[in-house]
Amino acid sequence: MAEFRNLPQSGARTDAAIDQGLRAYMLKVYNYMAAGLALTGLAAVGTYNLAVGSDGLTAFGQALFNSPLKWVLVLAPFALVMFLSFRLHKMSVAAAQGVFWLYAALMGVSFASLGMVYTHSSIAQVFLITAVTFGALSLYGYTTKRDLTGMGSFLFMGLIGIIIASVVNIFLASSALSFALSIIGVLIFTGLTAYDSQKIKEMYFEGDGAEVMGQKAISGALTLYLDFINLFLSLLRIFGNRN
Repeated sequence: MAEFRNLPQSGARTDAAIDQGLRAYMLKVYNYMAAGLALTGLAAVGTYNLAVGSDGLTAFGQALFNSPLKWVLVLAPFALVMFLSFRLHKMSVAAAQGVFWLYAALMGVSFASLGMVYTHSSIAQVFLITAVTFGALSLYGYTTKRDLTGMGSFLFMGLIGIIIASVVNIFLASSALSFALSIIGVLIFTGLTAYDSQKIKEMYFEGDGAEVMGQKAISGALTLYLDFINLFLSLLRIFGNRN
C-alpha cells in the first residue's frame, strides 16, 4: 500500500518541477525582451540628443538622417532580424544575444527620428498604452486554455497583407490608407501578442539542454519584441501628436 500512496506524490513533484522550469523559461524570455526594449529606448534618446540641437539637426544628425547613411539605418535592422530568425538555431547563445542586442540598438538609432515627428509627451503616452495592452494580451495568451493556432494563421495572412499594402503606399503616399493600415496593424499585433505568447509557452520542453533553452528564449524574446514594437508604431501613427 505504501507504494501506491507514493505515486501521486511523485507525479506532483514532477508537475511542480515542470511548472517551475516553465516559469523560469518564460521569465528569461520576458527579461530578454524587456532588456531589448530598454536598449532601444536608450539608443533612441541618446541618438536624438546627439542629432538634434536647439537650431535643428546637428552635423551628426545631418549625416545620420540626410545622407545615404539613412538607408543603412533602414536596411541594417531588417537584415539583422532576418539573419537572426534563420540562423539562430545554429548560433551559440552568446552570439545570438550579441546579434539581438545589436538589432535592438540599431532600432533605437532609427527610432530617434520619431522624436522629430511626434511630441515627446505623446510618445511616452503611447508607449505606456502599448505596454499595458501588450501585458494584458500576453498574459491572456499565456494563461488561456483556448487553442489560438487557427487565429495565428489568420493573423499571419493579415500581416502579409499589411506588408504588401505598406509597400504600395510608399508610392501612393495616401494618408487615408496609412491610417487604415495603422488600425488594422493594431488589431493584428494585439492578436499576435496573445498567439505568440501561447506559442512560446508551448515551445518549452523540460528535457532541453541549456543551449537549446537559451536559443528558444532569445527566439521568443525577439518575437515578442517585434510584436511590441509594431503595436507601438501602429498606435503612435493613430494617437501620436505631431510636432
